Amino acid sequence: MGLTNHLKQHRARLNLTQEELGRRVGVRRQTILAIEKQHYVPSTLLAFRIARELRMRVDELFELDEETAASPRARTSGKRRSPAQAGKVH
Repeated sequence: MGLTNHLKQHRARLNLTQEELGRRVGVRRQTILAIEKQHYVPSTLLAFRIARELRMRVDELFELDEETAASPRARTSGKRRSPAQAGKVH
């Protein structure tokens, strides 16, 4: 998928159920399950909420797969595009 996580192990370390963690971060149990099974990549905000509840940094909980990190699509050219170039002309 591109992003691996250690959510299940760290949730278990704190004796939290999927339901309890979901309630604390504002999502359903099914969302926590989908993240644990690598079926869903959480938003940045949700990733930070989960990490905070598990008392750890986001980069300790989630990490890029080596294959994804090395892919040309994962890199940027360093050039900034104007809103017009990005198709955001108002």
